[in-house]
Amino acid sequence: MSVHKKYLIRLMVLVLAITSISLSAKAQTDKIEGLWYNDVKSGKILIYKQPNGKFYGKVVWLREPLKNGKPKVDELNQDEKLRSRPRLGLPVLADFVKDGDDKYTDGTIYDPNNGKTYSCTITYKGKTLAIRGYIGISLFGRTTTWSRAE
Repeated sequence: MSVHKKYLIRLMVLVLAITSISLSAKAQTDKIEGLWYNDVKSGKILIYKQPNGKFYGKVVWLREPLKNGKPKVDELNQDEKLRSRPRLGLPVLADFVKDGDDKYTDGTIYDPNNGKTYSCTITYKGKTLAIRGYIGISLFGRTTTWSRAE
């Protein structure tokens, strides 16, 4: 076998291996990972999984990123020290644990519109997420629907 043919075979094997690894990594992405519009489509939230196995989300796009010509900040946060944080990049989902095929529990959601953090569950429903924020028990809460932005 010529050197040229051996080189081509090795190159094809390498390309096949890289493609397989890439597809395998993509298949391991969880259903809720990716970009989601909030319920009123005023923002996009990127949901991602951290090495600790928990899911988090942060604001990556705002329909109206400015207020009075300046970037919006977390002005209603109950912690005065955090009120200067930019709304763009703001963490809004934290510590969610996968609980079955379509449910994520034990997390919190931060509402920058009132500066409060609530207990939260997420239920995956295909192209939407049911986001239930509550205080104490889930019975006393509110559910909003987020839609896939990708």
